[in-house]
Amino acid sequence: VEKRLIARGLLAGAIGAVLAFVVARLCAEPVIARAIAFEDGRTEAEQAQGVHEHGVELFTRGVQSGVGLGFGVLIFGVAIGALFAVLFCVVYARTGSVASRPLSALLAAGSFVAVYLVPFAKYPPNPPAVGQSDTIGMRTGWYLFAVLVSVVLAIGAVLLARRLVDRFGVWNGRLLAAGGYVVVVAVVLSLLPMVAETPQPLRDAAGAIIYPGFPADVLYEFRVLSLAAQLVLWVSIGLVFGSLAERVIGDKAPSERAPSIAA
Repeated sequence: VEKRLIARGLLAGAIGAVLAFVVARLCAEPVIARAIAFEDGRTEAEQAQGVHEHGVELFTRGVQSGVGLGFGVLIFGVAIGALFAVLFCVVYARTGSVASRPLSALLAAGSFVAVYLVPFAKYPPNPPAVGQSDTIGMRTGWYLFAVLVSVVLAIGAVLLARRLVDRFGVWNGRLLAAGGYVVVVAVVLSLLPMVAETPQPLRDAAGAIIYPGFPADVLYEFRVLSLAAQLVLWVSIGLVFGSLAERVIGDKAPSERAPSIAA
């Protein structure tokens, strides 16, 4: 059954990735085009001043925002779908009366918060033209560290909630665990370094601005749309996988769940 559920997870991830790409392509395309136009204009201004010369791009920005984006989202969605199926198998065998669909939805919501939303709060994604070759490695490393910390703390919050429920009741126990997670995450994120990559205004030798900095509205819109695309991905995985999993395993009684998953 695990293999069948993982196969369903791959399918759910692929469906979610396609939907997320459609949202990103339709809604974010104008924003990405404005970011690319800014980069082209800044490059021309830099070259006119003899400040900087870009190397030859292996792939154009158009390819990166089209085929490259679609392929990347698909691979990410499929991988997330497989991992989500594994998580579902582990949790489902240990839950009480929660059915497949609501459990899948709850896991998707929790995973979205822990895997994406929390790291997003500290290191949101950047559009084309935002980023520096000497800082991108450091930013990526800190972002992955934020993901790891968030996931570990989320697991710890779940384990803590199970202990607190016995003492304070279901509602209060879970609320205390969630509050503890938020507080610890906020402290950890505040301690992580900021990475400033947004292009500032380009100035000549006299200090006069010859090209403006990156537009704040473009940066804001891109990050909001990135968040929306990820939300579509996780919602799709939660709903699609829940429906597919229910067809595979049905709604077993708690005592039958572990054997049914292992079968």
